[in-house]
Amino acid sequence: MLQTLSVFFLLAALAKNLVGASPQKVILSSRVAPLGKSLKRRALSPSNIPLADFFKGTDLQWFGNITVGTPPQDVTVVFDTGSSTLEFASAYCFSVGTLCSTCASQIQFDSSSSSTFVDGGRTSTITFATGVGVDPVVGDNYQLHLRSATDTVSVGGLSSPNVSLFLITEQTPTFDIDPFSGIQGMGARAQGFFAALIAGGLPSLFGLFLTPLSVGNAELTIGGIDETNFSGNLTFASQVGTGAAWELSSPGISVNGKTTSLLDTQRTIIFDSGTSNVLFDTDTAEAMYALISPDIQPNPAEPGTYGIACDLIPTLPADIDITFTSQQGTPFNLTIPSNELSVGPFASNSSLCQTLINAFDGLELVGGSLLKHYYSVWDVGNQRMGFAAI
Repeated sequence: MLQTLSVFFLLAALAKNLVGASPQKVILSSRVAPLGKSLKRRALSPSNIPLADFFKGTDLQWFGNITVGTPPQDVTVVFDTGSSTLEFASAYCFSVGTLCSTCASQIQFDSSSSSTFVDGGRTSTITFATGVGVDPVVGDNYQLHLRSATDTVSVGGLSSPNVSLFLITEQTPTFDIDPFSGIQGMGARAQGFFAALIAGGLPSLFGLFLTPLSVGNAELTIGGIDETNFSGNLTFASQVGTGAAWELSSPGISVNGKTTSLLDTQRTIIFDSGTSNVLFDTDTAEAMYALISPDIQPNPAEPGTYGIACDLIPTLPADIDITFTSQQGTPFNLTIPSNELSVGPFASNSSLCQTLINAFDGLELVGGSLLKHYYSVWDVGNQRMGFAAI
């Protein structure tokens, strides 16, 4: 889930064109050195956090439990690589423009019950560039009003005191359906609880196993890699830029084995575990759709989205290969398979299915529709990302 206000991400300059062998489908190489010995010398050991999948007809978001306060209160959060801060529903939460609480289906943190809570007193507003599920962002329809604070935060049994956080005091109704209470940012620059744990000796990386609901057993590994969740080797690619966004340089995109001059262009792509769909510039989105079916057309009822008659979806091949370059200079592809093409019927027209690529000029991003097909490693300390087949 990508935040637009509150200064989080600036797109990095595009890297120089990379020249090499023809890409192969994730032939994974250059495994990171085994972590076992180094972990034994650390003050803190990795921890696995089970994740649940917000399904709603398609895989949308993965979320897990943290605790906040003394005594600890359970809070459910999306571990979001597209943002950097911790914010969650509080007992003060209500809907913008209404007098009634809209956090009734979410766990609400009660600051008055925590002896370690310190009110920061600063208020702010954040607006998200990408939403919680597959619904488009229109204006400020994904917006949170926040109040700053600090408290003790524990994740997977690893605890940090005096962590900076934000209480949600108002939210737009688009968040009302969420079964989770908030968002824990996991950007490329460690902040908050993760920075504190790293300072205490935890290895500065985490692994994500974002499985479809039908597979289950999704998990986040804080401070390490769970090798039982993937096969073969990990391939690592270097982070682009020095910002908080997880970004990799891509020399090209192909759809069903075909490309165009527009798609075969160097670009920087953000990896966002808090976003469900794929976002590209309008021209790029339409070039990709042209290689799938001319029947996929914009849906003016929901700007930025595209759709096609639901009964045509099974007839369409739609494998999307996005090429990256490993730290050894070898091209490799990350693939979004055809079964991700539809993200379900539009609410306004049940016979028209929304397709996964949204048009968003100025932003190129992949989310859960790609990540759930790979084990991913987010190496903050070495500023790189790793991928392995599952």
